[in-house]
Formats: sequence, C-alpha cells, structure tokens
Amino acid sequence: MERYYQPEIECASREQIREWQSERLVKQVQNVWDNVPFYKKKMQEQGLEPGDIKSVDDLHKLPFVTKDDLRDCYPYGLLARPLSECVRIQSTSGTTGRRVVAFYTQHDIDLWEDCCARAIVAAGGTNEDVCHVSYGYGLFTGGPGLNGGSHKVGCLTLPMSSGNTERQIQFMTDLGSTILCCTPSYAAYLAESIHEKGVRDQIKLKAGIFGAEAWTEEMRHDIEEKLGIKAYDIYGLTEISGPGVSFECSAQSGMHVNEDHFIAEVINPKTGEVLPDGEKGELVFTSITKEAFPLIRYRTRDICILSREKCACGRTHVKMTKPLGRSDDMLIVKGVNVFPSQIETVLMNKGYPANYQIIVDRVNNSDTIEVQVEMTSEMFSDSLSAVSAKEKELVDALKAMLGIYAKVKLVNPKAITRSEGKAVRVIDKRNLYQQ
Repeated sequence: MERYYQPEIECASREQIREWQSERLVKQVQNVWDNVPFYKKKMQEQGLEPGDIKSVDDLHKLPFVTKDDLRDCYPYGLLARPLSECVRIQSTSGTTGRRVVAFYTQHDIDLWEDCCARAIVAAGGTNEDVCHVSYGYGLFTGGPGLNGGSHKVGCLTLPMSSGNTERQIQFMTDLGSTILCCTPSYAAYLAESIHEKGVRDQIKLKAGIFGAEAWTEEMRHDIEEKLGIKAYDIYGLTEISGPGVSFECSAQSGMHVNEDHFIAEVINPKTGEVLPDGEKGELVFTSITKEAFPLIRYRTRDICILSREKCACGRTHVKMTKPLGRSDDMLIVKGVNVFPSQIETVLMNKGYPANYQIIVDRVNNSDTIEVQVEMTSEMFSDSLSAVSAKEKELVDALKAMLGIYAKVKLVNPKAITRSEGKAVRVIDKRNLYQQ
C-alpha cells in the first residue's frame, strides 16, 4: 500500500497545486523586488514590475538566474532576509569556480526536511525503520537534508556521513539498517565490500535513496540485485535547497517535483524558450516558499523531460526524468556530443561494474577518448587474447552508441580509485575552458 508523508499536499488536485503556485509566486516576486536589489535591477532591465506577475502564466516573463550570477553575488548579494533571521548555510564544493553559499531560515529548514521526509516515506520508510545516512555532512546538503527528513518520519537515524566503509558495514549489521541514503557510486562500493566480507546475509536493507550524481537504470538494477533492495532516485541542488526537490515513488518512472515549493520548467538551453511537457531540455526552478535565499528561474544546466501523466502511486505532482546529461558538462569529442551516461549504459549492458573513467585528450590537434574499465575477477584470469577480444567488443559497442571511435583499456580489479562521495568519471586533459 502506498504511503505518503503529507497526503493532502502530495495528492492534491492539479487545480489546487496551480492555485498554490500562483499565489506563492506573486508573493515571492514582490519579496525579491523589495529585498534583493539584484532582482529589482534584473526586472527593471526587462521592463517588469511585481504587478506584471499575476499567476504562473506570467513566469516566463521573468529573467533567468545562472550559477555565474550566484558567484558574482557571493556571499550576501542574493540574501532576502536579515542575517539575524538566518540560522544555517550550505555550500557547493566550488570545484568549477567560486563557491555558492545558500542561506536558510529555520522555516526554510523545516520545509526542506518535509520534502526529504516525503522521499523517505515514498521509499517505504516509517518510524519502525533504521535510516543509514552515508551522504556527506558539513557544507554538503546530502547528509543534513536526509538526516532531518529521517527525524521527521521518526526513523532511528544513523548519521554516518561518508567514508570509513568498515564502520559503515559494522553499524549496518549491528543496528539493522533498513534504508540506505548515499550516492549511487558509494552504494555500489558498499555492495562490493559487503560481498567481499561475506556478510550479505546479515544485511537487512530494504530500500536505498541515491542521488547527488548521475546514474543509469543499468546501475540501479545492479545495486538492487547486489543489496537486495529497491533503489530510489532523489534530486536536489544546494542552490534550491538540497536533496528532496524531487524524488521517486514506487512506480520508479520519474521523480515527483515538490510543486508546492518549486515551479519546474524545461527550456531550450540555447534560446531560453519554454518547452512543452514531453520535450527534452534544460531544467529551470523557481523557489516559491524559500525565505532566505529564493531563486527565480534558476538554470540548473541539467537536461531532463517533464511529465504530468497520471502516476500509479497516486501523487499528482509533475514528474521529471533523472538528468539525461548536462548542458554545460557535455563532452564534445571530434565534434560529437558525448554524455558519460551513454558510456555507462554500454558498460553495464555488457556486464561490467560501474567502475570506469573517461579520459579525453587532444593529440596533434585531434581529440582522443579512452575509456578505462575495471575487469571483473572472473575476467582477470582470462588470457591476453581474450582480454583483447573483450576490449574490441566494447570498442564496437561504444562506436555504435556514440558514433565515434573510443579506445578501451581493461584494467585490473580495484585499479580505479574508489569514491566515497561523487565519483570522478571524466578526466578532460584538453583544458578547453581555461583562460
């Protein structure tokens, strides 16, 4: 039987959702006009005033906000509340530039934790469960978000954070963890370690809530089989709140966006044109209940599709596909668009583990791409000629998927460094974007 954390919201009529969104959008636009000079200036440049926004039908009139804007406004330029009302910050890693710092009032945190609680209940969580949170804590949003959501549901919460895999497995077996929350790459690593230790029969997990990095359906099925669980996707980003912006239900056919807090759009990433449901484009979010750090039409750079088709779970909020790539980290190799998820799909379909790296380089003004893939322990005993044959098989499969030649190198088991956070999938040595 399907469970809901807030059924009156999660199963509200489309008319009610639209009413909430219109009312909250109008209020939020007035809020940022009054309290954030950045937004007032942006709107004035478009010839807009708050009175021009009367409902969600007018959302497209508002200007976009990008990550560059957030970096330019660091640290306090987008703050909509006095610091005396803010109780926490969370921050991005800053690996691609200046850090983005997001601010929260206590009300913001309460609503964020509600969103995460919805995700946990959708995965079958109740106050009888032991929720094992292996996302990073600290500035990263994963740990704090799922930790708070777990408390709201009433689960016994294990705030494990990432790393120390020995301890993770000990607590998992000793305390009977039933719901695992972490990145999919770390879930795969945990599954591998549990198998090696021979303690699979001592694991009581029934569900996993995995996010913070891209993963394929093939990887999902692999994790489900190895851990004996149902694996649920969760989506979020620090700029909007953190995990829980959207989450999967039992149907596992997309993630429900919490539309009472966020308005989702999909746009043409080149023109900014809003696309109809069912078309692939860049995901854009507007925060309509955030107090301290509200973002209007924030371009996520994630590529996805929205659908309002009726869901078997009974929830009525729009669904988004898992990110199908990114509009800004897509690889262009020899003039061809390449997404790492395409390569992962080929590898998983051929029975390889999700431990691989893509190395892109430029030699004599020509792009090269090499995919290093770990062999399974069974393959490791194969002859050199058998390994070469397997490499050629992967080369052919990747050529069929990508349309270009990619060199394949099968490496020893465990040769690729394991990640306890986000896996490093791509090493681009071309330095295309450096000044």
